[in-house]
Amino acid sequence: MTDLPRENVQSYPRPPALEPVAQRIVIRHGGVLVAETTRALRVLETHHAPTYYLPPQDVAAILHPVPGSSFCEWKGVARYFDVLAGGTTARRAAWAYDQPTPRFAALAGHIAFYAGRMDEAWVGDLRVVPQPGDFYGGWVTLNLDGQIKGAPGTRHW
Repeated sequence: MTDLPRENVQSYPRPPALEPVAQRIVIRHGGVLVAETTRALRVLETHHAPTYYLPPQDVAAILHPVPGSSFCEWKGVARYFDVLAGGTTARRAAWAYDQPTPRFAALAGHIAFYAGRMDEAWVGDLRVVPQPGDFYGGWVTLNLDGQIKGAPGTRHW
């Protein structure tokens, strides 16, 4: 039984909201624990699955910085990491905002992971499915309703 309430991604705000996460977040890759926390934050934005950010002290994997960055109009400049865990490397599988905008200052240094590049990710007792497409890093769980962007033809709406 899940402790996550029903949520409709179409009713998430724009600009996005930032909130603490009450559930335990667990990520595994290469047969080992990558991260586990009860201190995650999540970003909620219209038509997106929530994106989860974990405090760096709760990340057990090695994060190797890689070239390149991206810009979010709300959060600022993100840098990316390869994730080394269990003798495997997940390429460009995590990101962080070192100096986020003032509205998202609490995200500074927190790490987000692409669920589709990890072996498994969990929010409470719900296994995560990656947000559609290859750009957005939201985590889809069974409690979500509404149309989630990311699939072909939805990236820019």
